[in-house]
Amino acid sequence: MTKIIRMRWVLLLACLSFTTAGLRQEKPVFFIIGDSTVKNGSGKGSGSLWGWGSEIGDYFDTTKVSVRNYALGGRSSRTFITEGHWDAVLSQLKAGDYVIMQFGHNDGGPLDDTSRARGSIKGTGEESKDIYNPIMKKNETVHTYGWYMRKYVSDIKAKGAIAIICSPIPRNIFKDGKVERSNDYGKWAKETAETTGAYFIELNGIIADQYDQLGPDKVKEFFPGDHTHTNEAGAKLNAAAVVTGLKKLNGLTLTQYLQSHS
Repeated sequence: MTKIIRMRWVLLLACLSFTTAGLRQEKPVFFIIGDSTVKNGSGKGSGSLWGWGSEIGDYFDTTKVSVRNYALGGRSSRTFITEGHWDAVLSQLKAGDYVIMQFGHNDGGPLDDTSRARGSIKGTGEESKDIYNPIMKKNETVHTYGWYMRKYVSDIKAKGAIAIICSPIPRNIFKDGKVERSNDYGKWAKETAETTGAYFIELNGIIADQYDQLGPDKVKEFFPGDHTHTNEAGAKLNAAAVVTGLKKLNGLTLTQYLQSHS
């Protein structure tokens, strides 16, 4: 009887050891959320349009970290939450994971128009407005851009994960030989990172500096349809800019998973 009990204990310990090893070896996940400049359409280049989130995975050693791009075209900091897309990410998020976010391109629209109703209140304050959402057909309290961005960071930290905020990529709008910088959503994104303790990448400035060097004629080649959405070459440039920003962040453990050649 004693021998049988001893064998059962050995088998139990072996199972526990295997389970613990499996948990130890589970890879962290690098989640990406944002709008169509991060993932255009299905992320496979339809219409020759690409977002930087579809290109950035090439910079990482995916045997050690998973890269998942959950960005979705047409979404603002508000509607990515209210339509349930954030909950889908949050349900998978675990301690030690990373979430990088870029919103702002769609936040400037109306709060309650009948076509999209995706705008957020400008700024980072606590203001709110009660509206009837004609798209979702229900009442909704709309908050500021900063309020929604703070919610992302708060949710991420509550899971024990790491939040990274990017200012939105610049549009192809030149004036006097210089590309237009984001002095509103870029500023508010930075303020949110500072007040929440999230990491911040001045993506707008990093890319704008490169655009200035390339000049309007060359930059125009990155935008086949409008002044916002990039082709593959433009998306690759933007992805490289994100990686440049990541490398500048002191203490960010995500950079240990970058390919050595990146």
